[in-house]
This record gives sequence, C-alpha cells and structure tokens, in this order.
Amino acid sequence: MRRASCLAYGLLGWLLVAGTACQKSKPAPFVPPVVTPPATSTTFVNPLLASGPDPWVYQKDGFYYYMHTLNDRLAIWKTAAMSSLGSTVSKTVWSPPGSGNASGNLWAPELYFLDGKWYIYYSAGPAGTDLGRQRTWVLENSAADPTTGTWVDKGRIFSSPEDFWAIDGTVLEQNGKRYFIWSGHNGIDAIQRIYISQMSNPWTLVGPRVELSHPEYAWENVGPPYVNEGPEILKHGNKTFLVYSASFCGTDQYTLGLLTADATADPMLLASWKKSDKPIFSQNPGNRAYATGHNSFFKSKDGQEDWIIYHANSNPNEGCVEKRNPRMQKFTWNTDGTPNFGIPVAISTPLAKPSGE
Repeated sequence: MRRASCLAYGLLGWLLVAGTACQKSKPAPFVPPVVTPPATSTTFVNPLLASGPDPWVYQKDGFYYYMHTLNDRLAIWKTAAMSSLGSTVSKTVWSPPGSGNASGNLWAPELYFLDGKWYIYYSAGPAGTDLGRQRTWVLENSAADPTTGTWVDKGRIFSSPEDFWAIDGTVLEQNGKRYFIWSGHNGIDAIQRIYISQMSNPWTLVGPRVELSHPEYAWENVGPPYVNEGPEILKHGNKTFLVYSASFCGTDQYTLGLLTADATADPMLLASWKKSDKPIFSQNPGNRAYATGHNSFFKSKDGQEDWIIYHANSNPNEGCVEKRNPRMQKFTWNTDGTPNFGIPVAISTPLAKPSGE
C-alpha cells in the first residue's frame, strides 16, 4: 500500500489521516538492518527482532508477554527472559473476520490482566485502504495463560458521543479507579491528540473524555500530520508519568515526550498534568537509531532494574513501516524523580542482560 493510494479521501483532514495510516500499516519487503554478533550467557544485542513496530510487554507470574503490530493478526510471544525474545516462537491468538469494521489494519496491541481475566486492546478498521475509520477494540480471555483459551470479542471501546478516529489505547489505574488513554481526533481537524476517559469495566468508557495533550512544540510538529500518540504509563515514587510519541512516525524525528502528575492527583483534570517542553528520548544517528518511539516498560526478572522497550529504524528515511525493529535498554531516574532514558544504545553492541536472567 502506498501513500498515493490514499488520495481518494479528497478532504485535507482525511488526507492527513490516510497519510498517517498508510505509512503506519504499509507492508514492505524487509532486509535485516545489520548482522549482529550472537548473544552470550550474560549479554544480548539490539535489535531484539528483525521487525516489530509498537512493542508492548506485560509481566505476570514470572513470564513476559510481548506483542507488536502485525497488521493482519494478533500474536503473543511468551518468554521467561526478555533477552531471549529473538528465539521465542510467537502464538497467533486472534485473526480478524474477513470483513467488517475490524477486519484489517490491526495496530498497537496491548495485553492486560484485569479483574481476573486477560484483555487485549488493539486498533483496527475495515480491511483495505479506508484507514480513516480506525477505532479501538477489546478482546477478553478467561484462561490462566493468554496464549491458550478462547478470545472473545467485546466490541469497540469508545467515548460517546465523541466517537472519532481512535488508536493506541492504554490503561491507567489511579486512586482506585481505572482509566483509558488513547490517541484520537476531535472531529474537526486531523491532529492526533491524547485523550483520557474513565472506565466502568475493561470494555466500557463512562463520562466525558478529556484532552491531555496535543502537538505544541516544534519537536512535536514534524510532519504533517501532526501527532501525539502511543501514550504509555510509568509510575515511580509519588509520580505518574505519561510517556507519548510525538511527530509523524514516518519521519526520523519521531520522539518521546512526557506528562507528569502526582500519583494521587485526579488524572481527568488537565491541571493535574505538567507537560515537558523538551523531548525525553530522541534519535541518535551515530548509534543507528532513527524514529525512536512507541515504547513500553518492564522490570527486570529480579525486580531491581527498570527497562524501556521501543521501536526504531536502523537507517535514515525508512519511514513508518515494518523496518521498525524493537530494542530495549535499562534506564535510571533523575534526582527530581523523572525518568532518564539516556540515548538510544548502539545496535549490535553487547549489553548486559536484565538482572535476574
């Protein structure tokens, strides 16, 4: 699928939507970015896989469950060690119906264990090039292991009556309540904004949606389209952080931004959040890391280390396609309690495995 195939939308807003989606979902022949040295008993190297946009990791009972965008299906990698991801066989857990409103363009799946069951949140729309209809959907599984059992379609999760284009859903739990955070449109323009709404159960939103962020600074406005997306939650001490991806994913300047709130603040109030005026993680051409973004977080096996996993391109101008590959690295914390992700580490460089592996 090429960007030109989206020109049929006509209106500028839908052109921007289609441009984003076409680039995000375009299948492309893939050549491995580098020849990497083998991992050792104590080290691993990035990238973890040859391809893997929008990586997600969930930890439970000594296992890591990994997912990424595959476009035509949902699959889970189950591993006891994140450094072994490259040798782990994935299990396809969901294939979309042949037609309908969630039959194609499956993006950014996230897996959670909530209220005693597993849930997958993913973005999808009709198969083909009608990418202006992307929405977010929910699957449920009551099995103890999410790679087994039966996944049940719980339908679309959305904010009524503001039911607009919506992708990249994630979950926040704070003050005994649960919230859904996603990237979407306001129904007026094609700018991607970060929204939040309260959840009454894992597949239903209640009450209003509130905009938490939109592209403001120059580093958020490399495009068009102009984008805040991929929101992810990170908690530390008395703070809740919302890490998001900014600028168009098809540019090398795709980067991570940060919102900060107190851990006891009402996340539905815009005033609870403070937005950083600078990116917190950006490309590093010297280390062959371009378009660094759409991340998630996990703890080391022994719980002593904090790790970020993100996707990047290994060469400039590779766009928002399957050449994006997943990488992970340990991070630390600044004296003010904010995360310090450092710079993207160089590919093919042996790194110490997460502690406890």
